[in-house]
Amino acid sequence: MSLQAYKTATARAENPREAEYRLFGQVTRALMEASRADPSDIQTRIDALDWNRRLWSTLATDCSNPDNSLPAPLRAQLISISLFVSRHSSAVMRREEDFEPLIDINKMIMQGLAAATGAQAA
Repeated sequence: MSLQAYKTATARAENPREAEYRLFGQVTRALMEASRADPSDIQTRIDALDWNRRLWSTLATDCSNPDNSLPAPLRAQLISISLFVSRHSSAVMRREEDFEPLIDINKMIMQGLAAATGAQAA
Protein backbone atom coordinates (compact mmCIF):
# COMPACT_ATOMS: atom_id res chain seq x y z
CA MET A 1 0.00 0.00 0.00
CA SER A 2 1.39 3.40 -0.91
CA LEU A 3 1.85 6.13 1.66
CA GLN A 4 -0.84 8.26 -0.02
CA ALA A 5 -3.32 5.37 0.09
CA TYR A 6 -2.57 4.88 3.78
CA LYS A 7 -3.11 8.58 4.49
CA THR A 8 -6.40 8.52 2.60
CA ALA A 9 -7.60 5.44 4.48
CA THR A 10 -6.60 6.97 7.81
CA ALA A 11 -8.39 10.23 7.02
CA ARG A 12 -11.58 8.36 6.16
CA ALA A 13 -11.45 6.21 9.30
CA GLU A 14 -10.90 9.08 11.77
CA ASN A 15 -13.74 11.03 13.26
CA PRO A 16 -13.12 14.73 14.03
CA ARG A 17 -12.33 14.13 17.72
CA GLU A 18 -9.79 11.46 16.82
CA ALA A 19 -8.17 13.81 14.32
CA GLU A 20 -8.04 16.56 16.96
CA TYR A 21 -6.52 14.12 19.46
CA ARG A 22 -3.89 13.04 16.93
CA LEU A 23 -3.02 16.65 16.08
CA PHE A 24 -2.74 17.63 19.75
CA GLY A 25 -0.50 14.60 20.26
CA GLN A 26 1.82 15.62 17.43
CA VAL A 27 2.04 19.22 18.63
CA THR A 28 2.56 18.17 22.25
CA ARG A 29 5.39 15.82 21.24
CA ALA A 30 7.01 18.71 19.37
CA LEU A 31 6.74 20.88 22.50
CA MET A 32 8.25 18.12 24.63
CA GLU A 33 11.16 17.71 22.21
CA ALA A 34 11.70 21.47 22.14
CA SER A 35 11.69 21.60 25.93
CA ARG A 36 14.54 19.06 25.97
CA ALA A 37 16.47 20.65 23.11
CA ASP A 38 19.60 22.65 23.70
CA PRO A 39 18.58 26.22 24.61
CA SER A 40 20.66 27.49 21.71
CA ASP A 41 18.46 25.48 19.29
CA ILE A 42 16.15 28.40 18.72
CA GLN A 43 14.62 26.99 15.52
CA THR A 44 13.28 23.91 17.30
CA ARG A 45 11.76 26.12 20.00
CA ILE A 46 10.23 28.52 17.47
CA ASP A 47 8.79 25.72 15.32
CA ALA A 48 7.12 23.92 18.24
CA LEU A 49 5.79 27.08 19.87
CA ASP A 50 4.50 28.45 16.57
CA TRP A 51 2.77 25.16 15.70
CA ASN A 52 1.11 25.08 19.12
CA ARG A 53 0.09 28.73 18.88
CA ARG A 54 -1.40 28.19 15.41
CA LEU A 55 -3.34 25.15 16.67
CA TRP A 56 -4.80 27.15 19.54
CA SER A 57 -5.50 30.17 17.34
CA THR A 58 -7.42 27.96 14.91
CA LEU A 59 -9.34 26.43 17.81
CA ALA A 60 -10.21 29.89 19.17
CA THR A 61 -11.34 31.06 15.75
CA ASP A 62 -13.57 28.01 15.44
CA CYS A 63 -14.97 28.60 18.94
CA SER A 64 -15.82 32.20 18.08
CA ASN A 65 -18.06 31.03 15.23
CA PRO A 66 -21.72 31.30 16.33
CA ASP A 67 -22.45 28.08 14.42
CA ASN A 68 -20.04 26.11 16.65
CA SER A 69 -22.06 23.43 18.47
CA LEU A 70 -20.00 23.42 21.68
CA PRO A 71 -21.68 25.01 24.71
CA ALA A 72 -20.95 28.76 24.94
CA PRO A 73 -19.16 28.50 28.35
CA LEU A 74 -16.81 25.82 27.00
CA ARG A 75 -16.11 27.86 23.88
CA ALA A 76 -15.30 30.88 26.06
CA GLN A 77 -12.93 28.79 28.19
CA LEU A 78 -11.13 27.47 25.11
CA ILE A 79 -10.73 31.01 23.76
CA SER A 80 -9.29 32.10 27.13
CA ILE A 81 -6.84 29.20 27.08
CA SER A 82 -5.82 30.22 23.56
CA LEU A 83 -5.02 33.72 24.78
CA PHE A 84 -2.95 32.29 27.64
CA VAL A 85 -1.11 29.97 25.23
CA SER A 86 -0.20 32.93 23.04
CA ARG A 87 1.11 35.02 25.95
CA HIS A 88 2.94 32.13 27.56
CA SER A 89 4.54 31.10 24.27
CA SER A 90 6.02 34.57 23.94
CA ALA A 91 7.39 34.31 27.47
CA VAL A 92 8.93 30.91 26.69
CA MET A 93 10.66 32.40 23.66
CA ARG A 94 12.07 35.16 25.87
CA ARG A 95 13.21 32.40 28.29
CA GLU A 96 11.08 33.91 31.06
CA GLU A 97 8.91 30.78 31.32
CA ASP A 98 9.19 27.10 30.49
CA PHE A 99 7.26 24.73 28.25
CA GLU A 100 5.57 22.68 30.97
CA PRO A 101 2.30 24.65 31.30
CA LEU A 102 1.78 24.44 27.52
CA ILE A 103 2.47 20.71 27.54
CA ASP A 104 0.17 20.19 30.53
CA ILE A 105 -2.68 22.12 28.91
CA ASN A 106 -2.40 20.08 25.73
CA LYS A 107 -2.33 16.83 27.68
CA MET A 108 -5.49 17.84 29.56
CA ILE A 109 -7.24 18.62 26.29
CA MET A 110 -6.13 15.25 24.93
CA GLN A 111 -7.58 13.52 28.01
CA GLY A 112 -10.90 15.26 27.40
CA LEU A 113 -10.87 14.31 23.73
CA ALA A 114 -10.02 10.69 24.59
CA ALA A 115 -12.84 10.52 27.15
CA ALA A 116 -15.31 12.02 24.67
CA THR A 117 -14.23 9.59 21.96
CA GLY A 118 -14.56 6.68 24.39
CA ALA A 119 -18.05 7.83 25.39
CA GLN A 120 -19.08 8.01 21.73
CA ALA A 121 -17.81 4.49 21.10
CA ALA A 122 -19.80 3.07 24.04
